[in-house]
Amino acid sequence: MFTTTHRRILVAPLDWGLGHTARCVPVIAYLQACGHIPVVACNPWQRVFIEKTFGPIEIIDLEGYNITYSRLNKYAQAGLLWQMPGILRTIAREHQWLKQTVKQHRIDGIISDNRYGLYHDTLPSVIMTHQLQIQTGFGQQADRTVQKLHYRYLARFGATWVVDTPGTPNLGGKLSHPHALPGNGLYMGLLSRFAGKAVGKETDTILILLSGPEPQRGQLSRLLWQQACALGREVVFVEGSINADVPAHIPPHITYHQQLAGDALLPLLQGAGMVICRSGYSTLMDLAALGKKAIVIPTPGQTEQAYLGRYLHEQGVFYCAQQKKFDLARSLATAEDFPFHALLVDGAFGFYKSVVDEWVKM
Repeated sequence: MFTTTHRRILVAPLDWGLGHTARCVPVIAYLQACGHIPVVACNPWQRVFIEKTFGPIEIIDLEGYNITYSRLNKYAQAGLLWQMPGILRTIAREHQWLKQTVKQHRIDGIISDNRYGLYHDTLPSVIMTHQLQIQTGFGQQADRTVQKLHYRYLARFGATWVVDTPGTPNLGGKLSHPHALPGNGLYMGLLSRFAGKAVGKETDTILILLSGPEPQRGQLSRLLWQQACALGREVVFVEGSINADVPAHIPPHITYHQQLAGDALLPLLQGAGMVICRSGYSTLMDLAALGKKAIVIPTPGQTEQAYLGRYLHEQGVFYCAQQKKFDLARSLATAEDFPFHALLVDGAFGFYKSVVDEWVKM
């Protein structure tokens, strides 16, 4: 139970790429608007993004899971399995960290984005996730086994907030709509820092928006940079990493950025005629919120992104292309005949507010 009127809420986004941090932005902003005090737990590169987005805000250091991906796509899934013992140790370590942190920082409640150690025995704690039916890439039996383990971790929290809409249409397909929800599960709608923003007048500009973990982010960056340089159209190229090397020569038709916070990125998204990006869930939510056309390129080895790309391509929402042998000019030409159906999810991007309101009234 909460014991104060203005809650000090710990918000902890996962560190697997920028997407999880970005999708926490509307929740953090809403907590502030309601007079509560969000305390963001994150690593140094997440801190940079949060401070660019919010300015002065209370932040405490929390080490991430530090997942790495193989450069060889065929070994990506096996590499994740090899890292499972380390992931489980991190979950145990962050749970012990939480016990000390709630005392030192007078925390009243916890909102965790896919950080499974941040549950508490006496304080209200919830976990946000969109992936209930995890796609292991090793068959249905493996998927069911992992789901059982996953649900055991989710059950440690007071509630599981599923980041999607119930029923159809929806964004996550079977990832977020398994045969049975966790016992503490409820849908919270979709999350985007760009929800409610005007679309604006589109141009012929191509926006290349990179994200995700290394080394795959860098591999796609090099591939797209080479092809963008040869493209006869205006291109805005956003690396999505403050650690990326700035190209020595930038052609006149390309505008280059290492990383952009929401206020700077929004007008670029609004004006883009086509977006080239990963099929990460948070990126897809941003695209759906703005009604943008996009060519999505799943990160090799990430079965979740592969499923989302395939599912939304079949629904006619986004055009999906594979990174291997990707050709920018050819994909742009082929996408001209793609339907690009808008995802009709009216009200989905504001529903989280009522979920948060009910939770803080506990």
